Amino acid sequence: MPAVLFEKKDHIATVTMNRREALNAMDDEMMDQLCDAWVKVRDDRDIWVAIITGAGKTAFSVGGDLKTFLPKITQSDLRELQSDPQAAKSLTAVLRGFDLYKPVIAAVNGFCMGGGLEMLLGTDIRVASENAVFAIMEPTWALFPGGGTTVRVPRQIPFCRAMEMLLTANQITAQQAVEYGLINKVVPREQLMPAAMEYAEKICSNGPLAVQAIKESVLRGLALDAAYSIERLMSMMIFGTEDAKEGPRAFMEKRAPCWKCK
Repeated sequence: MPAVLFEKKDHIATVTMNRREALNAMDDEMMDQLCDAWVKVRDDRDIWVAIITGAGKTAFSVGGDLKTFLPKITQSDLRELQSDPQAAKSLTAVLRGFDLYKPVIAAVNGFCMGGGLEMLLGTDIRVASENAVFAIMEPTWALFPGGGTTVRVPRQIPFCRAMEMLLTANQITAQQAVEYGLINKVVPREQLMPAAMEYAEKICSNGPLAVQAIKESVLRGLALDAAYSIERLMSMMIFGTEDAKEGPRAFMEKRAPCWKCK
């Protein structure tokens, strides 16, 4: 079974993260397939809009797989990691630093955390089911949300709300996410994909070149490159600490972490 499902119909591509047994956590295979999917969306002139969602009713995505992906990062030599093609793919997978000017709509079902939230921040319009839950969980494991989160969250929601999410790792409900301005609307679970498709069809009724130019103008006007460079530097510093190894280890062993601040 593919880790990512891809379907195209009437100028709309639907990308579905498909590891429901792991709450759609992102391992290397999923990230590779997400990269392939985003390249297809970018390069296929017959695709005008994309919808990203997660398989099942429980999770959009809980982010990087704590059993495989995150331990590999925290245990790697940082210099080697910077040149690892897989590290670059992990960023493309969550739509960070990837020039995709076609609109992307997120249909969020259940948990949207870690890398799942990083991907959400790279989308343009966001619909969530009533059971959706959002959080930036990395601080609980002494990790750094380095997929664009520290750059995009303060630009997309009010500063104090952004800092609350970034520093506390508190979970927020779908209704709170609407109030924060993180998502556009909340709908019953059975209406999630129809609501996302309604947005996609409305966008497709507009001129595709004008739509893409509008998105490009907005993103280029934000001038994110310098901010991403700072985020990458901080991310590499944190992933090299002992605490960053202790956090995922404690989570897997179901115990409280012992922070050493080093």
